[in-house]
Amino acid sequence: MQVKTSPRAASARSGNKQRRVLIVDDHPIVRQGLRRMIEQEHDLLVCGEVPNEREARAAIRTLNPDVVIVDISLGKGDGLELLRDVHAQLPELRMLVLSMHDELIYAERMLAAGARGYIMKQAASDQLLVALRRVLAGGTYLSESMARTSRRGRTAGADGINTDPIERLSNRELQVLSLIGPRPVIAPGAARRACVR
Repeated sequence: MQVKTSPRAASARSGNKQRRVLIVDDHPIVRQGLRRMIEQEHDLLVCGEVPNEREARAAIRTLNPDVVIVDISLGKGDGLELLRDVHAQLPELRMLVLSMHDELIYAERMLAAGARGYIMKQAASDQLLVALRRVLAGGTYLSESMARTSRRGRTAGADGINTDPIERLSNRELQVLSLIGPRPVIAPGAARRACVR
């Protein structure tokens, strides 16, 4: 395992109150950009960055982060499975999903798997910092539009009938859908048929 750590991480262990952030994303440029942005904040420290699910599991055990920023798509790995497993083992560990995948399709499912927040990569950098701090404070973060949609869905779905075909997909079917791209334009049953074949 090759975990990239920061020189600030070593000095922070000496008693500084900085919150430790682990970045899990398969794109080096994204990890580097996140590191630069986060380390400009006096109260935050990137304790490590890893590119995949396997290394993330090891880094979580050894680096003891306060929060993990994780992408859904991790090359050969699966961010949803990572979220579910880590949440089952360490329910107190805060995890924030940062993804290119549409929050209307994925956010509620990620929260159900154990994430404390969901933010899209298209969001402004200051919104990511807001999300990170809210999750670290014990809250939940969703964009304003997603929070409104979620509230509307809870009140509209009082009859218990789910009419959204995406919502009825299993986790595996949703994973296949995420491999198609960030905003797939497919017939509602196409993802289900692809999994059956």
